[in-house]
Amino acid sequence: MNAVLPDVSRTEVSSRLLPLDWVGMQGIDLPVTLDEPGERRTVHARADVHVDLPQPQVKGIHMSRLYRLLDSLGEGTPLAPGALRALLQEMVSSHEDCGSQSARLALHFDFLARRPALVTQGMAGWKSYPVRLQAGLAHGVFRLNVRVTVGYSSTCPCSAALSRQLVQQAFLDTYAGQTLSAEEVASWLQSHATLATPHSQRSEAEVDVTLEEGAAGLGLLQLVDEIEQALGTPVQTAVKRADEQAFAALNGQNLMFVEDAARRIQSAPGLAGLQPQVFVRHIESLHPHDAVAWASGATKRDAPNPSLL
Repeated sequence: MNAVLPDVSRTEVSSRLLPLDWVGMQGIDLPVTLDEPGERRTVHARADVHVDLPQPQVKGIHMSRLYRLLDSLGEGTPLAPGALRALLQEMVSSHEDCGSQSARLALHFDFLARRPALVTQGMAGWKSYPVRLQAGLAHGVFRLNVRVTVGYSSTCPCSAALSRQLVQQAFLDTYAGQTLSAEEVASWLQSHATLATPHSQRSEAEVDVTLEEGAAGLGLLQLVDEIEQALGTPVQTAVKRADEQAFAALNGQNLMFVEDAARRIQSAPGLAGLQPQVFVRHIESLHPHDAVAWASGATKRDAPNPSLL
């Protein structure tokens, strides 16, 4: 006869009669399926899952129940708001004996997208975009937030102006009072236009948006496209010299401070209905410290906590 295994979470009472905001697990390995335009792909995610524990006498929750419910996300059905809400509801229901009324789930994974070269036909490469998905169900109210991190290049407008001044002064010092042909000016520029160059750096934008419960999918590719189009200088994958030249032109046409970058994303037409919160970081090449900016979308509101973005 099989012995009945003890379950102290049921048979014992908490030694400290206090409620807990959240109890659960974090860092659970899980395959999740993304369904984006033109491609369905399974990626490796790490999941954090919790329920509240409002009854102070309950010693512990049933973590195996949460794990088994979470495991259903790995069965190949694409992630979508409706499915996530249903999962959270099942987690709450599975803990009725603990008095739980809320559940939350966080997924961390990299979204891979195929990006074409700027100029060279038929050339492309893969680009990775870190994603954090946070879904919560509190007393029947569902909320889903997606944060994506997008890399881009930023060239400093001040540095560009200072560089242009130095090139201009060098030209005047060399040819003051002389009349030159266009060919002679072009020849001088070919050798001396880079007497001074503006500093630029790899930068990153973290954009957090709220999705509607009835949305068919996560819309990750569309979100990334909107951010990259707003910035104008997304980092590239596969490049040849013609693509590198085109990238240099994009940087010259899109000089930006960190403030400019945050405002560009915040005002992107395709993000208007998604309540974007924006955190941008320029990993400075001039300084050993970074330049940062936040945009919450509200006119009278403190900057959001960077740990929440």
